[in-house]
Amino acid sequence: MTITSVLVANRGEIARRVFATCRKNGIGTVAVFSDADADSPHVAEADASVRLPGNTPAETYLRGELIIAAAKASGADAIHPGYGFLSENAEFARSVIDAGLTWIGPPVESIELMGSKVESKKIMDAAGVPVLSELDPAAVTDAHLPVLIKASAGGGGRGMRVVRELSALEGELEAARREAQSAFGDPTVFCERYLETGRHIEVQVMADRHGGVWAVGERECSIQRRHQKVVEEAPSPLVQRIPAMRDKLFDASRLAANAIGYEGAGTVEFLADEKGDFFFLEMNTRLQVEHPVTECTTGLDLVELQLQVASGEALPDDQPEIRGHSIEVRLYAEDPAKNWQPQSGTVHHIELPGDPQEFSVLREQGVRLDSGVLDGSVVGVHYDPMLAKIISYAPTRTAAARLLASTLARTRIHGLRTNRDLLVNVLAHPAFIAGDTDTAFFETHDLEKLSTPLADTDAERLSALAAALADAAHNRASARVIGRLPSGWRNLPSQPQSKSYSTASGDYDVRYSLSRSGVLSAEGFDDVSLVSATAARVVLEQSGVRRSFDVAAYGSEIFVDSSLGPVALTAAPRFVDPSAEVAAGSLLAPMPGSVIRLGAALGDAVTAGQPILWLEAMKMEHTVTAPTAGVLVELPVAVGQQVEVGSVLARVEEPATEEEA
Repeated sequence: MTITSVLVANRGEIARRVFATCRKNGIGTVAVFSDADADSPHVAEADASVRLPGNTPAETYLRGELIIAAAKASGADAIHPGYGFLSENAEFARSVIDAGLTWIGPPVESIELMGSKVESKKIMDAAGVPVLSELDPAAVTDAHLPVLIKASAGGGGRGMRVVRELSALEGELEAARREAQSAFGDPTVFCERYLETGRHIEVQVMADRHGGVWAVGERECSIQRRHQKVVEEAPSPLVQRIPAMRDKLFDASRLAANAIGYEGAGTVEFLADEKGDFFFLEMNTRLQVEHPVTECTTGLDLVELQLQVASGEALPDDQPEIRGHSIEVRLYAEDPAKNWQPQSGTVHHIELPGDPQEFSVLREQGVRLDSGVLDGSVVGVHYDPMLAKIISYAPTRTAAARLLASTLARTRIHGLRTNRDLLVNVLAHPAFIAGDTDTAFFETHDLEKLSTPLADTDAERLSALAAALADAAHNRASARVIGRLPSGWRNLPSQPQSKSYSTASGDYDVRYSLSRSGVLSAEGFDDVSLVSATAARVVLEQSGVRRSFDVAAYGSEIFVDSSLGPVALTAAPRFVDPSAEVAAGSLLAPMPGSVIRLGAALGDAVTAGQPILWLEAMKMEHTVTAPTAGVLVELPVAVGQQVEVGSVLARVEEPATEEEA
């Protein structure tokens, strides 16, 4: 069969990724989009697009009948599911085939067999693949702890919870079921023994309908947050160290694929220990988020192979060899230092240095970018907050890590807080360089330290000075009178110019003056002089060393990029509105979201850290806790209410001390 037009039943980065290969092969493209995604880049890039009314996944990307209708209306003859949403939904795959469309994925029966994490382990056990035993949640005792709760129908960290105390099991089960229902439309969860440390190793398989099965290569994805991968690489440092481990992994993965009559691209995931023993976790019957690292180390375009297999073609006779090393990081709009709090808002500007290749299979040392956002894109609350995947390829692992860290550090990201600093610190960490990674990496190496900003206090002070000088240069350039004189110059001695900024780590008051000849005198900067200043770039010299500071302002938000590290500043307003002041003890919404549960009632006495309410945003639950012990004196929200970032959710009033009384 010949595929002429592909509808991607997905959004963002993965839709753009599939479109790139389709264009390369002369195949038409169709996008679907929710109302929230109407201006998304994947919509603009498609040959045709179809609206799915609504915003939430349940209203849009999880509505299989709407997607099939969109394919029919647009003339698409095939559907690629991407990952997430309906990609591992057997009923959707069956409906696609029944509609006379080509399903770019494995057989329905294979999806059904692997769709239940519980049943899949039984099948793998029977096939001779090592497995971890599954536990019935109702039968868990203290002897089983700690246990891991997992969603039977999905992955990506949704519906996963670690339980270390039996008293917390029921509450965590309910939370996991809600997340699983929201993300996958199926609330079924199960438990298994939780290994505190381990290596997450997975094998990319590719199979055709003619009996050909490839184990293309392994990936290591041990560095995770909330059981969701953050750093992925190929090949695995652990597998490289242990003789014969790769052969055993590949044999087990081929056994798994053959046991279910698999076709297309899939991933067999294992949990391994430092000795090289491994256990089957699950098989993802779809393309993985981290597939680029396998593409770069094998030279294969896995999406192209998916299209060929779906068209009935056989895999080539010769399987490619693994060459070089590739590392991928997921750039998220989130704050790791605040319990991975997701962010929402506008991406004003995102720019990687050099010439990154978009969605390309790298065969020479370089950087690849797979992204679903462009300048001006809005990150909302309905979907995963991943901004981009940034991938390096080099002859050695050390070179790949160094290249990726340098690229990230020099990337300009304006508008949202991200995990960029964390990623750079991880890539440069001695344990990572040594290949000593496991699923407890963030706990072992102190998440707070790993989240340390790349720019230290001195760099922030210099960046604040540069921002003030750039602002003055802008004002001077736009002035109609004496525009050529240096900003701040006066005919007679005058007070220094003053500007105040705040950052995530502190506040900075910049006071400076400029002579008629442009000589800079700034308080606290005895060894700093001004070389040049425009609204966009300031060059300063400190102790004989010159550095350029690139400055971009978006209202009161100012972003300064330099070799000392990126700095995000907020300019203090000249006048403060008293009505904008927030009462002490107020709990503010950390993100836009929906209130799904209340943990206390108005007038209740609460303790510090006690959950007051739960918000749902970006398909995850987020707990809002009391900042201190006291009485809940305000609770202006209700279950089901949508709240904006910064909204007052509640207020806790501390009891009066004896002196105050």
